[in-house]
Amino acid sequence: MEVVSIVCRRRHLSRRTEQAYRFWIRKYVHFHGRRHPRDVGPAGIAPFVNWLATKRQVAASTQSQALNAVLFRYRDVLELDVGQLDGLRRVQRLSRLPVVLTIEEVRRLLGALEGTSKLLAELLYGTGLRITECMTLRTKDIDLSATTIHVRAGKGGEDRTALLPSRLRDRIRDQVLAVARLHKRDIAAGAGHAPLPGGLGRKYPNASRELKWQFLFPSRSIRPCPGTGRLLRWHASESTLQKRFKMALLAVGIHKQASVRTLRHSFATHLLATGTDIRTIQLLLGHRNLKTTRIYTHV
Repeated sequence: MEVVSIVCRRRHLSRRTEQAYRFWIRKYVHFHGRRHPRDVGPAGIAPFVNWLATKRQVAASTQSQALNAVLFRYRDVLELDVGQLDGLRRVQRLSRLPVVLTIEEVRRLLGALEGTSKLLAELLYGTGLRITECMTLRTKDIDLSATTIHVRAGKGGEDRTALLPSRLRDRIRDQVLAVARLHKRDIAAGAGHAPLPGGLGRKYPNASRELKWQFLFPSRSIRPCPGTGRLLRWHASESTLQKRFKMALLAVGIHKQASVRTLRHSFATHLLATGTDIRTIQLLLGHRNLKTTRIYTHV
């Protein structure tokens, strides 16, 4: 399975995609009685994908992710020609409107949050960032003078610029200063490293200890890197924010099926309601296709 990770990183795929591919490839191997995919051959793809649809009754997006993972194993890792896949039973993709909070509900929700969780939620609602994009921001990605945020390697590996709300500028500055103080303490304790993307760690071995590469929302704990033994401070966990978001929903009596991602949906919907051009919203959200953005016109 290690070779899968190597090829994923060579292709500059996100850590989340790498984890998902590894998960589904393991499922594929177990489905075929722990036989190696090379021994099973491409003929084993359709039975596995159909089993997910008929027995596991997974969603269309889940089935597509599993199929992409197995195809990646054959085409990119084993470098085998898969050919035409006959007999695939694809799950019908249902068109669902995103859950959106009203402006008043957003105000109540944010009021129920505290500390870093509140700042994260306000940043997500004020910029439309995806939660992973927000969590993986580095201090160097914040331009306070221009009130912009540089989103690096977002979904699809694309970079883009988001607008930093002026009302959050001072608090983001305070967050950067807090990270600087924490980083200084980490260095004094013999740590102070942050994981670097791609091959930057090999090219610039000392860069991981620079302040600009530290995460804007760092984890509370430090973990040793399995490969180098360096003490790394990763970014904060997404699950922590998700839990506090759910608790805040209950506290203010909002019973919609909302999640942290709902803040991104609400950001786009509220901009559209105030007359913002849909192509501008497309750029801010980082959508490749305008069709994806148009769903907010039906909310």
